[in-house]
Amino acid sequence: MNKFLLPLAAFIALLAVFAVGLTLNPRALPSPLVDKAAPAFNAPLLHDPDQRFSPSEMAGKVWLLNVWASWCVACREEHPVLVAYSRTDAAVPIIGLNYKDKRDDGLLWLARFGNPYQLSAFDGDGRIGIDYGVYGVPETYLIDKTGRIRFKQNGPVTAEVLEKTLLPLIRSLNP
Repeated sequence: MNKFLLPLAAFIALLAVFAVGLTLNPRALPSPLVDKAAPAFNAPLLHDPDQRFSPSEMAGKVWLLNVWASWCVACREEHPVLVAYSRTDAAVPIIGLNYKDKRDDGLLWLARFGNPYQLSAFDGDGRIGIDYGVYGVPETYLIDKTGRIRFKQNGPVTAEVLEKTLLPLIRSLNP
């Protein structure tokens, strides 16, 4: 009888693990960077490779870092939301990070669909994206006044994500 109790207990434990797993959101990819300092970088600007951007320039400001690319289909879904938000009085600066793209393609994309960004840094080889743990584009990071990542959105920023998640967080960080 005892030789059946151990396999039964293991089976029940495995069932419990699977049951908990079924309650999790499969689209949620936790980031180890949330509540940690945003990785530093110094990248050329998309519009002018002779100028550079570093996150340290945003010290004292709440801002969004939006990782995007011209080849990204989901970026087209979120782009109108970002453009509309950037035109509001409540908007915090949005810095773009053009990821693994061709410079001319990124410039053409912004000219065609609008530019919600205060500026876009250019990450042609994806090294900055690696430091940020980019799984795929689009991804958006909410960074506080001290340079700490407070939230990471995997996938497009939708109107719902903006209204229910980002804006309340921005208001709490930027009273």
